[in-house]
Amino acid sequence: MKKKILLPTDFSQHSWNTIVYASELFKNEECNFYLLNAFKYEVVDLGVNTPANSEDRIYNMAKSKSEAQLKKLIKMLAIRNSGYNHTYSTHAVNNNPINAIKEFVETKDIELIIVGNKGETDALDIVYGSNAITIMEKIRNCPVLVIPSHFEYKDPKEIVFPTSYKTHYKKRELEYLFEISKITNSPVRILHVNKSASLDEKQLEKRALLEEYLDGVVYTFHWLEHDNVQTGLHLFVQSRGSEMIVFINKKHAFFDVLFSKPMVKDLGQHAKVPVLVLHDLRN
Repeated sequence: MKKKILLPTDFSQHSWNTIVYASELFKNEECNFYLLNAFKYEVVDLGVNTPANSEDRIYNMAKSKSEAQLKKLIKMLAIRNSGYNHTYSTHAVNNNPINAIKEFVETKDIELIIVGNKGETDALDIVYGSNAITIMEKIRNCPVLVIPSHFEYKDPKEIVFPTSYKTHYKKRELEYLFEISKITNSPVRILHVNKSASLDEKQLEKRALLEEYLDGVVYTFHWLEHDNVQTGLHLFVQSRGSEMIVFINKKHAFFDVLFSKPMVKDLGQHAKVPVLVLHDLRN
């Protein structure tokens, strides 16, 4: 069964780089890629002289422009990815990006969103820059893979998975961590950042359960002594040259206040490598 992957695009160079990254990440997989552009149009009221059909005309012009740019992307992908088992469909939607993505994920049963975290101009930054963080936080029924600006694809040599061992994970929540690890042959580095290396009984139970889930995946456990999770994670990734970070954004949990929400914002703004955000499927 083909994977169903959503690629929101603003037609910037960075957006194209993100599409290329997605193509390369799944180059050996059967995929349906959905190219989505959320466009807006404005009607200026000129008073009595405003033509009655001006709103429809301006809407049609905005939609036609979006559709023409989407068709251009398809032609570029047909040339670039001619040997890949990928299919593409285009969708021009009059909506803001967040709502357009939410609706599309629901109606098309999308299983992964891949989006860039920075546009090419200030205007695009507003749409697809700061909103990348909002997508990470608000789209909770689908994993979100965020690609940093100007990042060129390379098979990740390892995937870093930070954890407190205080959260109870479900195996199905980690599906795309396992998936990307397997298709890229990348080992998973499970990172615990804390001032103390010791774990209490409940944390040991969570670690044992996580180890059970990782059966069939190459992985190692790591501990880094630091009093700040985000700083420790950045130091770990930078020192090792890791090329992807994966974490679960938990909701309605006490530890979420201390860990997940700051992690979303921190990684959304500062990560130099792709970040895959998984979600608590119980919320």
